[in-house]
Amino acid sequence: MDDLGAISETAGAAAAELAVAALIERGHKIKPCPNCGAPVTGAYCAQCGQSVETHRRSVVHLLHDLVKDIASFDSRILRTARALLFEPGELPLAFRHGRTQRYVPAVRLYLFVSLLFFLFLSATGIALMQFNLTIDSYKLTTDNAGNVIKVRGTERTILQGLKATAKGNVYVDGGESAGRIPIPGMKADGSVTNTITDRPMFFQRIGRYHPKVTPEVKTALAKFESETLADAKKSNESGGWLMTDIFTTLQKLEADPAALNGPLMTWIPRILFLLLPLFALLLGAFYWRQRKQFYFVDHLVFSLTMHTFAFAVLIVAASAAQFISGAWVAGFVFLAMGIYLLLSLKRFYGQSWAWTSLKFVGIGVIYPTFFVGPSLVAAIAASAIAA
Repeated sequence: MDDLGAISETAGAAAAELAVAALIERGHKIKPCPNCGAPVTGAYCAQCGQSVETHRRSVVHLLHDLVKDIASFDSRILRTARALLFEPGELPLAFRHGRTQRYVPAVRLYLFVSLLFFLFLSATGIALMQFNLTIDSYKLTTDNAGNVIKVRGTERTILQGLKATAKGNVYVDGGESAGRIPIPGMKADGSVTNTITDRPMFFQRIGRYHPKVTPEVKTALAKFESETLADAKKSNESGGWLMTDIFTTLQKLEADPAALNGPLMTWIPRILFLLLPLFALLLGAFYWRQRKQFYFVDHLVFSLTMHTFAFAVLIVAASAAQFISGAWVAGFVFLAMGIYLLLSLKRFYGQSWAWTSLKFVGIGVIYPTFFVGPSLVAAIAASAIAA
């Protein structure tokens, strides 16, 4: 076979030389290939396939070609988009079967859609995540019956199940078997208590939330901060360092709820590059018995397709979050991702609905709980340090 290949290559080169010589004799001008330097006799180079057309045309021609490619119903981009959105499992299946020319490659598609997602957020001024800092100030008092009463302004609420001693120590009455169970740090002595809550807000416009913190509360928070830091440094130096970072982050969020958004936009893509192969490994573990039919690269392409679809869904969710409540948007995201994953698993791996459903439940529990959740916490922690 090697000898035949060498003979064929030599014959081809000889034929090309004869063609060039014949064209020169007829007065034709032969130009060298801009890519490899070989003489070009047609629209394409016979050696490397380089086109004679340099594509150095006007902007109008370039825009015309772009519109024509996008508008063409049978274009590669539209076929890929249609398969990604409406044919779960088709893209990884096409890769496995070798039908790669019909669609955009999985890696390129993932990079394009993820970039489109972050550009969309940046262009519209929508934050990936903001933290709405709320401060609840109240007093705990007690009545003659020992009930603990929560006082917030003119509102008085009895906290069921809690009791207080004459000195204001709060406890839970466990009955004859357990007795009084004290609650450390909780005093019903009429002193002001400030509770800080950071509620995450997804896909909201930057500047929409502005925490209202009164000067009195700021003073109380500063006092609480100094006392907490002092106690932490006495007990553990590392704990003091951690509490300092926490209070520094809270101060930044108090001034700007979107203070962590910038660092998050940097960390999320990095973490996703780690999650992509981890999801593929998880798939490999669930389909270990089919390892001879499905290689790791097959699982990886499936993972790329799933995360690409997730970015497409999040673009829709970010737009919808401007008009409807976050609960409905979150429900839409989880429902869309769940249905897509189930149908993709069934089509790509080809197992029965019973086995597919069992593995869908396992993957759907393990991946968000042990992979996505900790990664998101790590991204928020890293963003707090970088902010």
